[in-house]
Parts: sequence; structure tokens; C-alpha cells
Amino acid sequence: MNLSEAELKHIFKADKYAELSNIELLTAAPGHATAKMTLQPHHLNALKTVQGGAIFTLADFTFAVACNSHGTMAVALNVSITFMKAATTGTLWAEARELSKNFKVGTYTVEIKDEAGDLVALFQGLAYRKKDKLPA
Repeated sequence: MNLSEAELKHIFKADKYAELSNIELLTAAPGHATAKMTLQPHHLNALKTVQGGAIFTLADFTFAVACNSHGTMAVALNVSITFMKAATTGTLWAEARELSKNFKVGTYTVEIKDEAGDLVALFQGLAYRKKDKLPA
């Protein structure tokens, strides 16, 4: 049973780390999600570029929404991220897309882009789909 966008937004509003990271869930649909992170000084590393962990957090959050959108609890089995371009200011945008899904696993990709639309990072995730339903 797929969850509605309103249900997903309600569930993921409880993600306090995403909230602390200044991440906002924009859209959520079966196998798909978009989010943004408005950059603040605390997102920057010693080189004055966005810290890789901040970018990873945005990608991981968006991945979590997409893979849990079917109403069945899903957790990451394996993920990887490739950083393409440094970001320093503005807003980063994430789009998660489901590539495949079966009873036990789902495969997802998340693109992180800057305000110019340039690819900052590419995240790939493999989710394990549990039997448990997501608490609404």
C-alpha cells in the first residue's frame, strides 16, 4: 500500500537530524522524493565548501523517503556517494528515483544538484524491505 505525500511528510517530519541539517521534504510519491537543503555556515568544512557529510545526509534522507514510500519499512543495506563538484552557498536540491523494487530489496539513485542545476553528487542506495508496515 503506497503512502500519500501527506502521510510521508508527517512521518518524516519526525526526522530530527534532517531538521537540524535544514532539510525540507518537498515532494513524495511512490518510489520518488525531492528535498532541499538551504546551506548555512554550519554546513561548511575547513575549506569553506559544503561538508561531504551534509551532502550525504541530504541524499540519505531523500533516499529514505523514496524507499519507504510503499508503506513497508525499508532500511539501507548498502549506499555509495560520488562527489562531482564542490558547493559553497545557496541551496542544494535532491531527487531520489526508484530504479527497481521487489519483495525484499529496492534500488535507488539520488542526484544532488546546486542552484545552477549542476550535479554536485550522485548517491546510489540498496534498500532492504522489511515485513513491518511503516507507523503512520
